[in-house]
Amino acid sequence: MSSRPASPQPLTLLIAALGGEGGGVLADWIVECALRQGLPVQATSVPGVAQRTGSTSYYIELLREAAPAGAEPVFALSPVASGVDVVLSSELLETARTIERGFVHPRRTTLITATHRVYTTLEKMQMGDGRFDDARVHAAARELASRYVMLDMEAIAVRRGTVISAVMFGALAGAGLLPWDRALCEQVIRDGGLGVEASLAGF
Repeated sequence: MSSRPASPQPLTLLIAALGGEGGGVLADWIVECALRQGLPVQATSVPGVAQRTGSTSYYIELLREAAPAGAEPVFALSPVASGVDVVLSSELLETARTIERGFVHPRRTTLITATHRVYTTLEKMQMGDGRFDDARVHAAARELASRYVMLDMEAIAVRRGTVISAVMFGALAGAGLLPWDRALCEQVIRDGGLGVEASLAGF
């Protein structure tokens, strides 16, 4: 009876964003980097309603090293609870949604989030202060993520004159989670040809 070597586990990334923030561009950058590194990769997206009334999620799976000759990796089309290595969120309440859905695991998931808020319709409808308590999200993130990285991505994007997706890409690269170096990320941004200098500054 012969045994086959165990298949390498892919790196799984979930991007939680809002409409108009460049989440699709960010996913494209990651996929292009993987392809240039010779790594099998697959990306899927689930669009939501525009802007704050709904979110847009992008899910990426890629091998951490080149596939063996003749191998044809099979990737999942959507994330599963406890099965995500990296959650990258563009807004704090979107972070809460990923935690609520079980995508953040204390022994697996690095959670990288923006700290600013874009208030929901329900929050704005309240007669008094209807804002969700940010401290509860941070407390849950610290308890439930293996590693929690938070920063004011919106302020960086505004200061650099770019969209938040470039800052998210920089945070991901800076966390040391990608199987390629910073130079490749920057080259892929350059080759995109649009808003290059601003995107690199945000990155």
